[in-house]
Amino acid sequence: MKNLLYSRFWRLHFFAALCITPLLLSLTLSGIGYLFFTDVENRLYDDYFFGNSHKEEVLTIDEAVEKAEAAFAGYSTTKVIMLEEPYNTRLTLSNGNEQKYVFLDDQNQMVGSQDANYTFSNIMRNTHSSLFIGGTFVNYLVELAACWTIFLLLSGLYMTFKGDLLKKRKSENKRQKSKRYHALVGTIITIPMVMFISTGLLWSAFQGSILANIASESPTFGYPLLQQKPPTSDVSEIPWATRQLEAPTSEGEHAQHHGGGSVRYTNDNQMTIANLEKEITAMNIAKPYSIIYPSNEEGVYTVAKASNSGVTGLDVKPTDEATMYFDQYSGKFIDQVNYEDYGMLAKFFTWGIPLHEGHLFGWPNKLLNLLVCLAFLAVIVWGIRTWILRRKKGELSAPPQISHKISLPFVIFLIILGIIMPLFGASLIVVVLIEYFILGWQTKKKLRAEETK
Repeated sequence: MKNLLYSRFWRLHFFAALCITPLLLSLTLSGIGYLFFTDVENRLYDDYFFGNSHKEEVLTIDEAVEKAEAAFAGYSTTKVIMLEEPYNTRLTLSNGNEQKYVFLDDQNQMVGSQDANYTFSNIMRNTHSSLFIGGTFVNYLVELAACWTIFLLLSGLYMTFKGDLLKKRKSENKRQKSKRYHALVGTIITIPMVMFISTGLLWSAFQGSILANIASESPTFGYPLLQQKPPTSDVSEIPWATRQLEAPTSEGEHAQHHGGGSVRYTNDNQMTIANLEKEITAMNIAKPYSIIYPSNEEGVYTVAKASNSGVTGLDVKPTDEATMYFDQYSGKFIDQVNYEDYGMLAKFFTWGIPLHEGHLFGWPNKLLNLLVCLAFLAVIVWGIRTWILRRKKGELSAPPQISHKISLPFVIFLIILGIIMPLFGASLIVVVLIEYFILGWQTKKKLRAEETK
């Protein structure tokens, strides 16, 4: 039974690794790139982030918004990102699914602009999450690779100790040595890798949406409810814990009419950003923060301080997160959600995501993540090398299929992982069907061979 369990793990471990290794290489390399995106962008986009237009005329922020929209026909400003010195102010302009970043100096004069799709941070992020292709299928595929990586780590841990793979033999050949290194480094990084993958799954397409729904339906477990209509504007710079919160509505002569859209809503009665800034300053809200425009006539100005914004210079400490709502007509403060208001799950996310991205505790966090990523790449390389040294010419040399009765511990282990990671569980059904089909085909082939004798 014990040998059967080991054989089951070995076969599934082998084929899982064979299938997802290309994705793991992409995820790991893009993850390393994203670890240092702030450092890279501070140098790569120095003129945009810290440059000066050398124009003497001082514009108001609202005049700057109008000039930016005039410069990019069809685009409307959805966010104003106020950063600490020496960073320039950043505008986010949207036109359907397209976005541009516009940078303003101290005079609110335009310094330059970027296509949001092709900034270093967004290229790394989109490659990491969707192979820079996008779409639900690709997102699920990447998430599935992450789920199976957890299986690889845990099954590898079992095989390492069960097979006594860490013991150095007196006369090791190249394959045995490579296998021992594969097992040794894999064992060392199992806990940090499972932790990194788990925090990465927090905002994945399938698992992430399930967790977000759990958080939204349970204020104690997730985050507090605001009993109003949810915003429809883009919310990528809002803290994770409040991105799906129902926001308050504004009071005004148009406030009882329902409507909305994918771009910001403006009218003559709407408070200017310049005046809103005065309200923000009066509340002692310090930079950095983002101002998200209302998306309809009932909407509100949302002012957010987030620890996982993905914008260079915008992140704050998890405990400093806050989401504030202001009436779009009067500028009156309506409501606020702070870190202290989060439930257990939301607080876990708020700490977990910056840890995953490598900026929770500065350079030590980056270096720790980098070391784990490099070690994981080494595990992949040693795994491939072990297989190549074992493989016979012209053959796959996969672990043999076991036709005996499947072991109960193996089934229980897979069921537990399938419950924790539903997408992994769904893929297991496909794997079982394939294995059953192959086993049946091999059995029939064997019977035919015996009949012809």
